[in-house]
Amino acid sequence: MVGESPGGACGNSLPWFCPSRCKTHHRCRNHPGCRRKKSPGISTFMRATQYTCMLLSYLIENKPDKKKLVMKLKQLESSMSSGRKMFRLGNMVHALVAARKTAELPDVVPRFCLTASNLTRALYFVCDAVLWVQSTGLQPDIDKPKWRIWATKCYYYSLLMNLARDWYEISWRLEQAVQEEKSKENSCWDKHSEELNCVRCDGSHSFLLLLFQILKRNTPLLLDLVKNLCDLSGPLDTLGIFKTNPGVIGFCGVLSSLVGILTLASPHLKLKQ
Repeated sequence: MVGESPGGACGNSLPWFCPSRCKTHHRCRNHPGCRRKKSPGISTFMRATQYTCMLLSYLIENKPDKKKLVMKLKQLESSMSSGRKMFRLGNMVHALVAARKTAELPDVVPRFCLTASNLTRALYFVCDAVLWVQSTGLQPDIDKPKWRIWATKCYYYSLLMNLARDWYEISWRLEQAVQEEKSKENSCWDKHSEELNCVRCDGSHSFLLLLFQILKRNTPLLLDLVKNLCDLSGPLDTLGIFKTNPGVIGFCGVLSSLVGILTLASPHLKLKQ
């Protein structure tokens, strides 16, 4: 694939084991590249635990001899959900900082999509903080259903903006692939061009096969797309757009959390902004 991704304005982050890091990276607090961001990792693991409990309790809730286990799973799920709210303030600040950075991207489409996504995500954290204040009893007169709907809508719009950015990246790579194919006259001598030529001659399946090849060659884009699609299950159900069940939401939440853990462990798999 020729060219550089239109959304790639940020530098690649160094992996934790990179030898170019500070020699005392396990203690270093001076270099930004050597700092371990613990809160996103903890929050992601708590999220994975929460949705795992949701999925397991859904799978065994109809078994009479598992009632106590179901209760314990639901209690743990509630504890993880409450614990994650402790990170909301930091997440809101992070979203605002990210919005400021993405507002400087050179390409207009990623700039708009990512900035809108980060701003609506920050609003989601604000609404969620209000819900947390209501749950603690500090402001019991807060209209919980209304604020919950507002929070869900903000999260939903943030995901839509992320998916719009993903589709833009896919479209850009599709265009690059077609241009690359046209620029090579002797495609049979090049394996990659031969695959594209076969896809083009396949009629109605050409688009899906070309899309599959592009996602296969761009793992960060594939992971980001999967994560955003999985995260949609919750808002779609809460807003009544597409009703599912706790099992589906739990499964999608676990899958999304695993993708998040994978990108934390391997930063090169995270789609660059």
